Amino acid sequence: MTEIEPKQDVGFDPTMVHQVSDIAVQAPGVVDTTVEAGLELKTRSQWSYARSRFLRHRLAMTGLVVLIIVFGAGIFANFVAPYTFDQIDLTHVLNGPTTRAHHIFGTDQIGRDFFSRVIYGIRTSMEVGVFVAFVSSILGMFVGAVAGYYGGWVDNILMRITDLVLTLPALAILLTAAALLGQGSQWRVSVILALFFWTGLARIVRGVFLSLREKEYVEAAKAAGSGDMRIMFRHILPNTLGPIVVNGTLSVGAAIIVEAALSFLGFGIKPPTPSLGSLIADGQQSPQDWWITVFPGLTLLIIVISINFVGDGLRDALDPQQRRVRA
Repeated sequence: MTEIEPKQDVGFDPTMVHQVSDIAVQAPGVVDTTVEAGLELKTRSQWSYARSRFLRHRLAMTGLVVLIIVFGAGIFANFVAPYTFDQIDLTHVLNGPTTRAHHIFGTDQIGRDFFSRVIYGIRTSMEVGVFVAFVSSILGMFVGAVAGYYGGWVDNILMRITDLVLTLPALAILLTAAALLGQGSQWRVSVILALFFWTGLARIVRGVFLSLREKEYVEAAKAAGSGDMRIMFRHILPNTLGPIVVNGTLSVGAAIIVEAALSFLGFGIKPPTPSLGSLIADGQQSPQDWWITVFPGLTLLIIVISINFVGDGLRDALDPQQRRVRA
């Protein structure tokens, strides 16, 4: 006589009820079989799908790792750099890259360690880029949200102001503003740049709000008595976070490039505070000393390329219609 073994008790997991209740109505047979087998059914949000797509983007992950290393060196410059950015060593003036005295990037015209100056320049350029991206994203998001939600004359006024800023010759206005408002401080330069970087995001957010304000959930929120601010920033704005995040990421690289251009032309951050643009400009005084131009230039190139890779990965990951990872 064959003995029938009793079914193994898988125990009762109280969270299983919540995990399977959402699909119980649609597939009761599958739910019953799954529960009997002791398995779990987990739902995935759009953000989890976006995260998994971003992690599979090889170029984006490479760029992110490079940015963590480079920006981490800038943040902890006091511990990474062998010297301070203004420390002078008169025994090693305009020396090329060497391991003597830890001058691996060489020294400049007055004997300052160039590796230390590049590390501190990374910190300065990073602070400018992040500040400009944050402030311009907040300003552009608010202007675009108000213009897209209310429409009418509010939209016309805000968009005409945006178009006016877009039509201005950016470099000429930046040079004039830097000369009039004063240059030298990285925060002054950051504020000037932020006032010109918000227009692109404002137009993007406006377009998204124009399409989303007619959706059913917005009408339901109005019928429930929600105010305009709550509808705009609680219901509609979360659906525009994808373009905002991508634009903000790319704005960091753009701000770093523009700051470097201003510093190179002499209208940006003034010495002795180092920035990547001002370090490149120092090479004009002695073009035969190649390391003064090459090392900060390569650092700037690596930062911008890595930021663009991360921005491409975020764009692909946050696009709800994107189902394939391109790289």
